Amino acid sequence: MLNAIALLDKYYTPGSDAHRILLAHSINVATKATAIAQTLPAGTVDVPFVSEAALLHDIGICFTNAAALGCFGDLPYLCHGLKGRELLEAEGLPRHALVCERHIGVGLTSAEILRQKLPLPERDMLPTTVEERIVAYADLFFSKDPAKDGLERTVEQVRNSLVRFGKEKLEVFDQWQAMFATGS
Repeated sequence: MLNAIALLDKYYTPGSDAHRILLAHSINVATKATAIAQTLPAGTVDVPFVSEAALLHDIGICFTNAAALGCFGDLPYLCHGLKGRELLEAEGLPRHALVCERHIGVGLTSAEILRQKLPLPERDMLPTTVEERIVAYADLFFSKDPAKDGLERTVEQVRNSLVRFGKEKLEVFDQWQAMFATGS
């Protein structure tokens, strides 16, 4: 089994602000994602993979300009998923890499990337597997903001955070909520 924490330690100095913030967030997301995966019928989801991918989904943040998270890279924050994909592909983890790229919100379409002139390649970056959807869903419930101290958002708070991106994003979240709710 992959040691995801050791891989995070490879890219983040243990004890640094970025490491502490990323690790706390990733553990929260992994705990929720794993709990969800375990409630689904046996054999329909790769539970160990969900746990690993959830721990690694934000590995690319250290390359972004997000000082509040202790990250002082050159990339816009939105690019952390794409950078995470690059890192994990280089580590020989192509499935985990796709989770990184596809976990932003409820996913991004090539049309959205083009229309909004986002600093991303023009391609669909949508979660396509149940494992990818579980990680993206669980991630929506936790901020990396240290002031939030790992508090889990309510379903209504998540919905309110997505509404500005359009009703189609809410529809995707509501579908995931129906599939994955475990007392959220």
